[in-house]
Amino acid sequence: MTGLQIDRRQMFAGGLLAAGAATAGPSAAAAKPGFLWGTAGAAYQIEGGNVASDVWTLEHLKPTLFAEPSGDADDVYNRIDEDLALAASLGFNAHRLSIEWARIEPEPGQISNAALAYYRRVLETCRRRGLSPVVTFNHYTVPRWFAAAGGFDTAEGIAPFVRYCELVTRHMGDQIAVAATFNEPNVNALLSWTPLLQKMAPMIGGMRKAVQTATGAPRWSSPMLGDFRVQQPIMIAAHARAYDAIKAASGGRFPVGVTLSLNDDKPAGDDMTGVEAKRAQVLTPWLAAPGDLVGIQNYTESVVGPASDLPNAPGVEVTQMDYPFAPRALEAVIRLVASRTKRPIYVTENGVATEDDTRRIAFIREAVRGVQACLADGLDVRGYLHWSLLDNWEWTSGYRPKFGLVAVDRTTFKRTPKPSAAYFGQIARTGRVV
Repeated sequence: MTGLQIDRRQMFAGGLLAAGAATAGPSAAAAKPGFLWGTAGAAYQIEGGNVASDVWTLEHLKPTLFAEPSGDADDVYNRIDEDLALAASLGFNAHRLSIEWARIEPEPGQISNAALAYYRRVLETCRRRGLSPVVTFNHYTVPRWFAAAGGFDTAEGIAPFVRYCELVTRHMGDQIAVAATFNEPNVNALLSWTPLLQKMAPMIGGMRKAVQTATGAPRWSSPMLGDFRVQQPIMIAAHARAYDAIKAASGGRFPVGVTLSLNDDKPAGDDMTGVEAKRAQVLTPWLAAPGDLVGIQNYTESVVGPASDLPNAPGVEVTQMDYPFAPRALEAVIRLVASRTKRPIYVTENGVATEDDTRRIAFIREAVRGVQACLADGLDVRGYLHWSLLDNWEWTSGYRPKFGLVAVDRTTFKRTPKPSAAYFGQIARTGRVV
């Protein structure tokens, strides 16, 4: 398994690019009061040194699915003030971040007051810089002790997660603007439709057994390696209880939901059977869960057969993640979700992995036009958060894929904004797409 370049999103299957660009009035989004324009990041991918997290253990297994270890990542833990100042200077009014549970509770019941103070300071700095904090309580990673005890493979994992969410809310809920309990808790269901993941199932099972043997924890289960058929109902229950706990601890002062990973799914022909079956696994259960909002995370589109996504069509432009370059997919996904729920929608992730920043600019242009078309039609979309502010560690693919508006030197950690940063900043300040 050593050296395989496999990412949670890289395993998405692709399809044909949609024809025709969405169009809308240039100031549609700007006319919506309180619309959030910003960027996103996840603690484990950018902070560095998250040694108490389950993924730190997984990436150091021999052999491993991970191309390279996360190590210092972007050293954001020590440079967060610099990064938030940069985000604000670009013209954004929001920033999405996650809180690393393993820093807060490195051992069961052992609470780090220093970590709580750190994340509170991050949120206060966001506020001071004019950035509304969009907080994710769990972005894939969990404490090692939680994974060793069975994680979300067992209902026993619900109570520790709820206690963590309540603790964080009591300590810093007054600073949060928008929150999600989980980041993409549906991603394993989505990936189960990809041919690559279907072929890799034995390999992933082998990694589960390897970590159980290496740690001496026969129940070890990481969310990234989980079977969604086991984990999804438990995570929905954990979300529901955490939702109630967060609302109670905060006095209901901010909206809470989940973020969902969704492709623009198209049938291979006229038969929608496969598409509807996929949506029944990936989307429907989470729309039935409690929440004040839906976070949409879209990167591409898929052509769906009766039982799986189909391989990329010949000649389709693909990103560094090997799925289709499809900025227009976002509009279709927003319209799908809006047709199935009355909850407000936030685009909590949307972006492209490429070394060619001109393609990133083109991607942003078309994706935001799609958002504005939805706004012009009266859909309740309340924000667009681009993934990501910084080039970062992209899970099993390591540091090769470049999603960031800002480049990061791997040795000195120097930040260098790309032209796309200025381009998206101009959209954020004016609401106009040029």
